[in-house]
Amino acid sequence: MEPNKSKPNIVFIMSDQQRYDTLECYGNNWINTPRLNELANSSNVVENAYVTQPVCAPARSSIMTGLYPHTAGPTVNKIPLKKDVKTIAEIIDDDDYCNGYLGKWHLGDDTIKQRGFDEWVSVEDHYNSSYYNGELPYSDLHNWLVNKGHKPDGFGPTGKEIFTDEGRSLLPEDSQMAAFLSEKAEDFIDRNKKAPFMLYVSTFEPHSPYAGPLDGMYDPESIPTGPTFLKKPDNVAEIDNARSEYHSSFINGADQKSDEYMNNYLASRGEDFSTKKGWLKARADYFANITLVDRMVGRIVDSLKANGLYDNTIIVFTSEHGEMMGDHGMLEKRTLYEESSRVPMLIKLQNQNDMKKIKGSFSHIDLVPTLLSKINQKLPENLQGKDRSYAFEELDFGSNEVVVSWNGTGEIDDRNLGTEKINDLNQNPRRSIIINRIKLNLTLNDSGELFDLNNDPYEETNLIDSPEYQETKNIMKEKLIEWQIKNEDNFRFE
Repeated sequence: MEPNKSKPNIVFIMSDQQRYDTLECYGNNWINTPRLNELANSSNVVENAYVTQPVCAPARSSIMTGLYPHTAGPTVNKIPLKKDVKTIAEIIDDDDYCNGYLGKWHLGDDTIKQRGFDEWVSVEDHYNSSYYNGELPYSDLHNWLVNKGHKPDGFGPTGKEIFTDEGRSLLPEDSQMAAFLSEKAEDFIDRNKKAPFMLYVSTFEPHSPYAGPLDGMYDPESIPTGPTFLKKPDNVAEIDNARSEYHSSFINGADQKSDEYMNNYLASRGEDFSTKKGWLKARADYFANITLVDRMVGRIVDSLKANGLYDNTIIVFTSEHGEMMGDHGMLEKRTLYEESSRVPMLIKLQNQNDMKKIKGSFSHIDLVPTLLSKINQKLPENLQGKDRSYAFEELDFGSNEVVVSWNGTGEIDDRNLGTEKINDLNQNPRRSIIINRIKLNLTLNDSGELFDLNNDPYEETNLIDSPEYQETKNIMKEKLIEWQIKNEDNFRFE
């Protein structure tokens, strides 16, 4: 029987902590991503795509639901998706579709099939149950690694032996999460080729630990760095000052090995952040891990082609948030800077065979309604995202206003981020609004930031007090307050 070509399939591929400037279509002419470059050459390339919140669970909640984190529930990590919130799989009103979720979930009860998905392949064993009654079973990745002869190297929250992120990063390429998910995606596609399907594939790479099986792919001294690499920002919000000062303190003489957060979390594979050479090596290793993602994408695309499904499949590639990797003197995410909040976004439509670049700004909040519209599904009225499929024809999102949040205080505190000062400042809610490539960042109980990305793409000059930008700042602040009222974001900036 031939595959069902009356309805398009959706394959949504998501990496973790991959910044926007890691593909050739975004100006990176040296990174080893041939399969992603190939996909980009047949896709709509969104020039400026933003997450709703630059950290795992909140960002994922929007990707899966079309709701902002404060509505969906996970305002910081460790908070599960609200029980009554529907994912895209639960919204689809078409029994013909088989819905599969493979990989990192991070929204509660990770190893249990849930939320409207017909098939479920799990990968994480780090968490207690949220709604599930009882101890969570081992993940499918855990069992796969054991069957390959690997031994767990740590313990989970209930005392069970598990594979830690650090231990798994030491395994060969064929035992990495991306390889596991490639195998499972190939199997899903082969078994479901006769009916339309929606498949989400979510891998952990290139998230820290920064080291991995492809270390040495790049000469650390040869890969390019931008103008803000290891440069402490000037005249910015206190939270940005504090994080840059802390992350850069080790290159300025602070003892990394006696610092629990830096040495045991950010440098969990022995990275040396006390020298520029060490920062460059971590950066090179991080970029090498993206090739693991690239090879996974290649295997998935090849499977679609082998099964005669490629032309009738919408393929989306993006990441849940970015990674600072030394820019502005910072590591990881949790900041409104472009390297943290802006991500790659490729959308290949059915029968598309050429690259189209879409100008303007796009938010992950609009993924669910845009994808639903492309498979002719009615959009629920409660979605906070909008259908932006018009841009596939116009190649411009126009003056679309994008908001990126940091929700700060909540029922659960974010984890320790290095110093008491950072932890205190991190509880202040932040909001960023981007309109026509101007970005206004406002933080409760902290100073603001205004960057003109048209003329200052690396966000080096804060224009918040510049006389010529005061009218722009005031208009954007009013727009942000309007957004807060509309989306029931219940606090106000002074």
